[in-house]
Amino acid sequence: MLHRSLICFLSLTIVAGVIHAAERPNFVVIFADDLGYADLGCFGAKDIETPAIDRMAREGRRFTDFYVASPTCTPSRAALLTGCYPLRAGFDVSIAVRKDGSRSPSRVLWPGSPMGLNPEEVTVAEALQDAGYATCMVGKWHLGDQPEFNPVNHGFDKYFGVLYSNDMSPYEYVRGTERLDEPLDRDEQLQRYTEEAVDFIQRERDKPFFLYLAHTMPHTPLGVSEKFRGVSKRGLYGDVVSEIDWSVGKILEVLRELELDERTLVVFTSDNGPWLHRGEDGGLATPLRGGKGSTYEGGVRVPCIMWQPNTVPADSVCNEISTTMDILPTFVSMSGGEVPTDRTIDGYDISQLVLGESQAASPYEYLLYYFGNELHGVRSGRWKLRAKNNLRNENIYNYSAPKDVYLPAALYDLERDPGEQKSVLKDHPKIVKRLQGYLDAARADLGDSLTGIKPSNMRPIGRVVSAQ
Repeated sequence: MLHRSLICFLSLTIVAGVIHAAERPNFVVIFADDLGYADLGCFGAKDIETPAIDRMAREGRRFTDFYVASPTCTPSRAALLTGCYPLRAGFDVSIAVRKDGSRSPSRVLWPGSPMGLNPEEVTVAEALQDAGYATCMVGKWHLGDQPEFNPVNHGFDKYFGVLYSNDMSPYEYVRGTERLDEPLDRDEQLQRYTEEAVDFIQRERDKPFFLYLAHTMPHTPLGVSEKFRGVSKRGLYGDVVSEIDWSVGKILEVLRELELDERTLVVFTSDNGPWLHRGEDGGLATPLRGGKGSTYEGGVRVPCIMWQPNTVPADSVCNEISTTMDILPTFVSMSGGEVPTDRTIDGYDISQLVLGESQAASPYEYLLYYFGNELHGVRSGRWKLRAKNNLRNENIYNYSAPKDVYLPAALYDLERDPGEQKSVLKDHPKIVKRLQGYLDAARADLGDSLTGIKPSNMRPIGRVVSAQ
């Protein structure tokens, strides 16, 4: 009798486990590089056709006030994976030192740097891996090129891609930790990444999986396959965006064919705003001000679409503040995993916003605009307060700008003035005082080099003694 009861109990446990696994969604994050807020049809593009992404938006949910935590590559990617402001995970201005000793204004890692994402950080991939997910990254890493910082040491079972931006050298493919001795054709890179991503989905279709597909474009230098060359009215940049659109469509098509679409949450967004400095080879952030390298809205507010048929409400829009830092707590919550409790996580579980639940509101009392060690501003609801700042931070790529010219603080009503054209600071002293309090609290926590305040709650960046 006891034996029969034990068999019955074990059978029920196994069945429950199978059902639980089937209920847990797969996750796919598609991360474009330097894509602007206005570079997709569903976000207002007039001269670039993006039919697959537009369909994704019709079948899913557009997020109009979705942010990255930094306006350049490396720190933005750190925030996505750790759920934290980049400075929290040690990504301060010191990471931007090149081999020749000069410091890049973009606050990104360079090849051969001894620094990278600390192995002690818990990434979304690691948390999902611990929850039983198959994990894979394809594409641009840019969080350290030393073996200790490789994606396979940060929760990814498999990795294929390049370790930094496509304007850095040596530019080569890496599989796992092995640098591949094969030619890299930028014109075929989008196709190659898509093939790798599709292969992973097909191989792991029978278990929960997490795929992070980080395209290296439309970051310059641009490359596009022959099939998409000349298809856009926006020149080569538009051609590249069109091919990214094809790639997104291919991923969604495979999910439909495998009948995984209703079990897979797909997020499409960008690592920062468009590189305006590149002219016709860069994108647009209309109607937002600024672009890549700027903490005006055009540098950090990015297009975002989330898609999971019959789960994410179709043809819907979310105007609430949300960020890439929310990816970790949201995915881990949906997976039944555990969000780290031994450290500060700045992001939130926004599953209610994703699911379009009635009365769901942004969990952000306020959102900080950090760039390196500098605190540039804060947003709370419709209001954005920009702190006094150096004129050079208007455009970090304008190397001729004077070093000691400062802009006064400004208050913008983003509902009426998303382009940040008119400061209303003198008209709303109570709002300024409240937002100033948020800035003071942030400085006490993460510091602010513009005011000479050092951080009190920053974890160390990863370092190796001798870089290869």
